[in-house]
Amino acid sequence: MSETHSGGCLCGGVQYVVTGPMRDVVNCHCGQCRRTHGHFAGYTEAPLSDFKLESSESLKWYQSSPQARRGFCSICGASLFWVPEGSDHVWIAAGTLDPPTGLRTVAHTYVADAGDYYTIADGLKTYPGAQPTGRP
Repeated sequence: MSETHSGGCLCGGVQYVVTGPMRDVVNCHCGQCRRTHGHFAGYTEAPLSDFKLESSESLKWYQSSPQARRGFCSICGASLFWVPEGSDHVWIAAGTLDPPTGLRTVAHTYVADAGDYYTIADGLKTYPGAQPTGRP
């Protein structure tokens, strides 16, 4: 039996479906994620081959760095995805998934860039930069 997850933005202009398993959630504390989301961001990940946009009229992409682009809704402003250049995976903002997700938060990345207004003290794995290849 295949797992199916759906999600979308606040206004419904962008809706997606993922058919297949997704990685558990990793919180990213890098400056780009904090500026994009207003705080650190929790992301899951899925192969692009399992990802399908059901509605994307308001989806816009922003090239946030030479290495990645970020997808957001041009109507409600929701930050939804990021895709590294040349990758066959999409990172999905976990808060945009419809419940129940069945996912759990398992790690924190880019903790060296974390904001000075909070403390990471939940006992999960932490990485000063990117998570090593593979899943936590």
